[in-house]
Amino acid sequence: MKNRVITISREFGSGGRTIGKKVAEKLGIPCYDAEIIQEMAKETGFAPDYVKEAGEYAPGSFLSSAFSNRMFGPTNEDILWEHQYKVITDLAAKGPCVIVGRCADYILQDTADCLKVFIHADMAFRAKRIVEVYGEREQSPEERLRDKDKRRAAYHRFYTNMKWGHAQNYHLTLDSGAIGIDKCVDIIAELY
Repeated sequence: MKNRVITISREFGSGGRTIGKKVAEKLGIPCYDAEIIQEMAKETGFAPDYVKEAGEYAPGSFLSSAFSNRMFGPTNEDILWEHQYKVITDLAAKGPCVIVGRCADYILQDTADCLKVFIHADMAFRAKRIVEVYGEREQSPEERLRDKDKRRAAYHRFYTNMKWGHAQNYHLTLDSGAIGIDKCVDIIAELY
């Protein structure tokens, strides 16, 4: 029997991570997010910060080394993808859980009973939220949002050949700015 898993994909600043943690808490099941990064770092020997950043860049992007070329074998990003795939599959096999990001919706589509969720919100809501949560930066909040979302979309497309954020790829898409974080939690938990 396949374990019931909620996967949460999200636009940067939409509160997807917070929603995932609150849903897991409400349901009494684990939520995996940073734990995936830690496990991947342990397995690969890469620094956790590198794993976190590289997990949002498609191979060939500016983060990749100029000398990193598939002709010479897998890129660091490819190695991380393989480990990410294994870690996520192993976590889902342990029991019901919530997994935030990391293409878990794609990875688990054939191995778990998934409720695939996408959290989004308008630019104003997300910009205000990232300043509150992460503080001011040199780059404007809107630029930060566009950059992060662009990287997530490219990474998702590269490894899954699916369009990130496209409603047809999810069971449920929620606008956390319009609905509110707590109401999103209630809706997802109700559908579990």
